[in-house]
Amino acid sequence: MSSTLSFEVFPPNTQVGANKLFKTLKELQQLQPDFISVTCSNNRQTIEETTLKVADYIHNELKVPTIAHLPAVYLNQAQLDGLVKQLDAIGINQILALRGDILPELPPEKDFHYASDLIDYVKKEAPHFHISGACYPEVHPESLSRVEDIKNLKKKVSVGCEQLITQLFFDNELFYHFQEACYLADIKVPILAGIMPIVNRNQALRLIKTTQTKLPRKFLAILEKYEHDPVALKEAGLAYAIDQIVDLTTQDVAGIHLYTMNNAEVAKHIYHNTKNVLHGQVKAG
Repeated sequence: MSSTLSFEVFPPNTQVGANKLFKTLKELQQLQPDFISVTCSNNRQTIEETTLKVADYIHNELKVPTIAHLPAVYLNQAQLDGLVKQLDAIGINQILALRGDILPELPPEKDFHYASDLIDYVKKEAPHFHISGACYPEVHPESLSRVEDIKNLKKKVSVGCEQLITQLFFDNELFYHFQEACYLADIKVPILAGIMPIVNRNQALRLIKTTQTKLPRKFLAILEKYEHDPVALKEAGLAYAIDQIVDLTTQDVAGIHLYTMNNAEVAKHIYHNTKNVLHGQVKAG
């Protein structure tokens, strides 16, 4: 059984970043991904100019299937209606529904408290939309327990979520335990594994500081041994991600969703070292 391969990109804050992103996207197009997803910021004023603009380019110029991220807590009903209509108008009928990180300096809207609220609303208003949702192999940071987390996930699926994409993780065993918990809860939608290759020291330090994901001994040993050798750290980080992907595809994972950090070189390296494993037969390109 083949596994899908998809990429995530984020809209940059600067023109230089934008130029780099559009160059990156052209290179990602050559890898023939199953889709590219575009993240959103919590700045509700800019979703049209950031997420939708990039998604429009990917879908209509590059002809690659596209998923737009939408944050529930920072959209009111009128804004969501407008975004759904705009997506429809440009031919994009796929979204990733997120709750969104709640920022102290930015009060949330009141119409949609959770991703499941947004999913339920969109499915009723635009049933032709295909909706993905986020999930956490290590339990959502704000959940009291795995049981509560799985219940919330089941609610997402029951109101119309058709695919789940995990947050990044570095221990495949955690993913397998999570997958089994979903199966036992009768959550039968595809679960795509979110993989982020760690290729530089700053990225690694930021990860350790900001994420609650478990870092296995093997991964920590790489960071420690090659902390001051950027070339070796990049090589080892890419090898670690490839090893994760090979293991996951051997276990028939539904798909790999690569957090590219807008880096085409990293995505190409991963693709060329896993394409036969992912697809069984090589795609052209």
